[in-house]
Amino acid sequence: MRSKIIISLTERPKNANQICNELGVNYRTVEHHLKVLMENNMITAMGDGYGKIYFPSHIVESNYESFKEILKKAGYMQEGK
Repeated sequence: MRSKIIISLTERPKNANQICNELGVNYRTVEHHLKVLMENNMITAMGDGYGKIYFPSHIVESNYESFKEILKKAGYMQEGK
């Protein structure tokens, strides 16, 4: 789920509700994973409350190709994506 959130945010920044709708999971699940990603400096956020927008962190942005390669090798991502 966390890798799906990161991939989603690299396409464009989103709020938690937009992530829920895109990934087809409930809000509390997304909130939990967003919290873990924030704690580990994988994403950043702007704003407050419901309108808070999440972005990939500079760490993710600078290592995104390596991240995708790891996901491909683990079978979580198809070639060409």
